[in-house]
Amino acid sequence: MDLGLKDVHALVTGASGGIGYAITKLFLEQGALVTAHYNTQPRGLKDLQSMAEWQEKLSIVKGDLAKEADVELVFKNARTQLGDVTVLIVNHGIWPENDAPLVDMTLEQWQNTIGVNLTAPFLITRAFLRQLREPSSNPANLDKVAVILIGSTAGKFGEAGHIDYACSKSALQIGFCLTLKNEIVKIAPRGRVNAVAPGWVSTPMAANAMQNPEIKYRALATTPLRKIATPEDVATQVAVLSSAKVSGHVTGMCVMVEGGMEGRLLNKMEDLA
Repeated sequence: MDLGLKDVHALVTGASGGIGYAITKLFLEQGALVTAHYNTQPRGLKDLQSMAEWQEKLSIVKGDLAKEADVELVFKNARTQLGDVTVLIVNHGIWPENDAPLVDMTLEQWQNTIGVNLTAPFLITRAFLRQLREPSSNPANLDKVAVILIGSTAGKFGEAGHIDYACSKSALQIGFCLTLKNEIVKIAPRGRVNAVAPGWVSTPMAANAMQNPEIKYRALATTPLRKIATPEDVATQVAVLSSAKVSGHVTGMCVMVEGGMEGRLLNKMEDLA
């Protein structure tokens, strides 16, 4: 299906990971121009860029998005290579694997997670809005402007042992999304802001946890579809919401991509004995 994304410039943060990579690849297949951001290693992005049909459509940039200077450089490189960004996909994030209830969590872990998962989205989105307000010689198509925020089921149900992650995602997919959708139209009258909140996804970040049968069982126990999502499941929803052609009157929504998940199992059998 043609989503109307041909030649639309999309910036994808955290594009070297499972979901970000799938989003990047799908947007390229839809004919979009893509700036793919990564923080440490580009991984498979270099392979995508080596493909003849995408060499002129894919730009790869590195940066720590929790730093203002890096964010400015990412946008400078994106605009120089492919013109103003029309669609921003805020996908990057961290999920500390160690279980740490609030009573035992260090301030360092809390601040680091909030910095990556919430402050960095603030900085990259602010830079995006400023770019829209001060367009270059190759301006974005304001009728196709969209921001997609990648949240999590943790932002809806919470996640014991990961209050830092849950709070960052809840803030992003609710407070951030619902506020920004009212503000963005002051700059781009047809600009839209939506969120996609996956449950467990088969990505490298979740690989270790999914090797634990107990964790996998608890992840699927309240999920009617009884499957772990693929990165492509999430990428497809991102593409649909990014499309002004398909979702042009959809804004302020959080689409849950979690197989119908109804909540979390809180107690084991031995806890109830």
